[in-house]
Amino acid sequence: MQIQVLKSKIHRVKVTGADLNYIGSITIDENLLLASNIIEGEKVSIVNINNGERFDTYAIKGQKNSGEITLNGPAARRVQKDDIIIIISYATLDFEEAKTFKPWIIFPNEKDNSLT
Repeated sequence: MQIQVLKSKIHRVKVTGADLNYIGSITIDENLLLASNIIEGEKVSIVNINNGERFDTYAIKGQKNSGEITLNGPAARRVQKDDIIIIISYATLDFEEAKTFKPWIIFPNEKDNSLT
């Protein structure tokens, strides 16, 4: 049997932009992607702390050290600049493997989305 488990989590980052006219996705500072082990193109779930919205999209690599968290395309309607969100990805694992799996969870600084 296989189950889905938490793989990666970027806990409480500030939205820096929303671009309705972009193709789609969420642009995430490269440092945050590396630290959370999320790769470009990976499906992610977004939870908006400010309004309770929950939706899925995919990750795009943003400029390193920029602090960028930009929702693009239709997802831009579900956030506002300065909202606080949680970014989550999941993995499908065998049940026994899932029992010992340790996810990558990071807690960036909410003021500037840095890892300090």
